Amino acid sequence: MSTTIDARGLSCPQPVLMTLDEIKAGRSNEIVVMVDNDASKENVSRAATSRGWVVGEIDEKGGVFSLKIRKG
Repeated sequence: MSTTIDARGLSCPQPVLMTLDEIKAGRSNEIVVMVDNDASKENVSRAATSRGWVVGEIDEKGGVFSLKIRKG
């Protein structure tokens, strides 16, 4: 089961903090994070990777990035 984090409209560090909170909670082995700017996309990817998670698909539609991250 995956968890979705909708961080559209939020600037860093909020998307990163929301992602790290979900990783720490340990409720899911897959998280989909939705962001709407490049900086948040890069920062969420970097934060997840530094915690041992793997960044899989990154889809972009209409300026919204959906990052699929999985527990490594």
